[in-house]
Amino acid sequence: MAKNRSRTQRCKDPDHRKSRMENVSAFLKLFSGTDTVLIVVNPDPDSIASAFAVKRLLWKRVKKSVICSVGEILRLQNRAMVNLLKIPVVGIDRASPHTFNRFVLVDSQPDHAERLAGFNFDAIIDHHPKGGTLKAGHIDIRPEYGATASILIEYLREAGIRPSAKLATALLYAIKTDTDNFERDASVADIEQFRYVFQYANMHVLRKIENSDLKESDLRYFQNALERRVGTKKRAYAHRGKVSSPDICVQIADFFMRVYEMTWSFVSGVHENTLVIILRSDGYRKDAGKLAKRVFGSIGTAGGHRGAARAEISLDALRQRKIGTRSTDIQRFVRKRLRIG
Repeated sequence: MAKNRSRTQRCKDPDHRKSRMENVSAFLKLFSGTDTVLIVVNPDPDSIASAFAVKRLLWKRVKKSVICSVGEILRLQNRAMVNLLKIPVVGIDRASPHTFNRFVLVDSQPDHAERLAGFNFDAIIDHHPKGGTLKAGHIDIRPEYGATASILIEYLREAGIRPSAKLATALLYAIKTDTDNFERDASVADIEQFRYVFQYANMHVLRKIENSDLKESDLRYFQNALERRVGTKKRAYAHRGKVSSPDICVQIADFFMRVYEMTWSFVSGVHENTLVIILRSDGYRKDAGKLAKRVFGSIGTAGGHRGAARAEISLDALRQRKIGTRSTDIQRFVRKRLRIG
């Protein structure tokens, strides 16, 4: 209870409000009217919505701002979000990064994905625990927040900007998604910012986004995962082999966690020469993010939260360690690392 009271007091404290104002001011001072800004995301609802908010913050402050995704947007709900809210996102191959002079990273850090490491970021805004050494003119890392979108809503409010219905809907959906409807890693700040944007959001569009979940062809992935599932009644693991999108692994891992006794679920798959491992836990005396870093961090990129985490390892890195890349080899490797009998 004391921890919650301190967070509430911090949100209402005048000194905290002043620090918020100074923080937003420091961010905006990085940019001038001649700047061209690339806002980089590793696409999920929180990163896309946060980038959309940054684009609004920089409107009329810079010459041009573009939201760039370093990964393909494949999950149906994410596609629906971008399409229905008309969020202008381009792939990195179309963005021509060399034509921009300023770079902003939201909802991620350079060590979270290989394609992020090639940028020199001017600003990094994120809610994940701090990874390696960060270098940027403006760094705002708040692991106590459940969503980066909550941080960006604060920025908008301090800048005196009321979000449009499209932006508010995107930010609302981002908070719902990253906190799992406030069942995971949510703070008083997330609740405060959720209540603020709720009044401007379009709930009909939000429901349409949330219901855009599966294609009929996706059902075979679930069938195969159930057939290949190993572990115990409390720990489930399935390797999906090659997948058209890593998001199918996310959906299967979440599906396993709906089982009453389940405390851990792990699903792996290979996408574009990369082994992707999704980790889920019930969050009770368990930390998926710490487990991912400890088990896979020395080989690839890994991290996340108590209840949800992800690791990505290139197949080349496995080969360099004399680890086979056939499905049976990968299953053996993941099971050994996670100690799944």
